[in-house]
Amino acid sequence: MSRTAKATLGASVCFTSLIIWAVHYQQQQEHENMYKGVLRDDERRLEKMRKREEDLQASLQKRELYEKLQPLRPSGEPDAGRS
Repeated sequence: MSRTAKATLGASVCFTSLIIWAVHYQQQQEHENMYKGVLRDDERRLEKMRKREEDLQASLQKRELYEKLQPLRPSGEPDAGRS
């Protein structure tokens, strides 16, 4: 094999190896970025659930307070003021 052929073969092998490495590196980076997105989504979902739980607790406390201030009558009981 001539010197030019060896140089061409060596250069093409190096170039191909570099391209393959770059593609694998890019895929790895994309995979990590997608996984970070999943983690962010999970964190957002958990934060939403915490917020809903806090809102529910606040709503229950308000309801208890309102029931203490103004007791509710049973739904089957007729109004005393109405005829």
